[in-house]
Amino acid sequence: MILNNSYTTAHLAAFLTILCWGATFVSTKVLLQGFMPVQILLIRFCIGFAALYLLSFKGTYQLTRKQNLYLVAAGFLGICLYYLLENIALTYTQASNVGVIMSVSPFFTAIFSCFLLKEKLPSATCFIGFCLATAGIYLLSFSGGTIAINPKGDLLAISAAAVWALYSILMKEIGKLGFPTVFITRRIFGYGLLFMLPVLLFESDLNWQRMLEPIFFFNLLFLGLGASAMCFVTWNFAVKVLGPVKTSVYIYLVPVITVLCAVIVLHETISVHAALGILLTLIGLLLSELNSPKKIKL
Repeated sequence: MILNNSYTTAHLAAFLTILCWGATFVSTKVLLQGFMPVQILLIRFCIGFAALYLLSFKGTYQLTRKQNLYLVAAGFLGICLYYLLENIALTYTQASNVGVIMSVSPFFTAIFSCFLLKEKLPSATCFIGFCLATAGIYLLSFSGGTIAINPKGDLLAISAAAVWALYSILMKEIGKLGFPTVFITRRIFGYGLLFMLPVLLFESDLNWQRMLEPIFFFNLLFLGLGASAMCFVTWNFAVKVLGPVKTSVYIYLVPVITVLCAVIVLHETISVHAALGILLTLIGLLLSELNSPKKIKL
């Protein structure tokens, strides 16, 4: 019974994470009116780190050198490299391209889990779910436009998807260390911010007063407290319980949530192609969740 409750909680945590991450597109779109992409990135994770520190500053744990290296690697991959690759990709290619390409992340996670965690490849049902979800995300992303291939930007987006898959797999191993998720996430944020510090050399023109304007202030709080601090804790918890493969398939829902938020907040309309895309994505998610890979016995 306890195990079932943990799995239910983990699924809810993964869904809550994606619900919040899907809304970040609308929030970031507002913030781009006053800040550069890298500035938004640095501010949100500074806010997130501060919040996590306040929640776990009393917790002191002794980590071995190997355990710390795990956290350093997670900070570099999931906080620094992934977001930098994604932001740079957006400067070379369409946001819709990045959205479709990022849907490949669960596929990368399954492949990497096979080689690194000795798990079996997904079943045929899961593969069909992946194809349907990708087709749905394609319809969502390009329902209002056309494809514009840009090798440099698209390759960077593929690299970001692969990096996120590696981060999720690494979090599965970090979960086995037995430390509280909030403490672990705080450490990862700290290391990630250290890797981002060199970027500050190129972003010295940050307008601090603009941060206090209500529309920017509350969107920065949402990204820092919700999309960063809370969501990384809930995502890391879900990976710890469900594993990286089952958790990663929730990424399929990000463009669905984004479209729905755009309808509610920005008063955009849903086209027939977008509606069909949402349906295919949801069917693909359900099929992908039907079977979970089991550990190979050595």
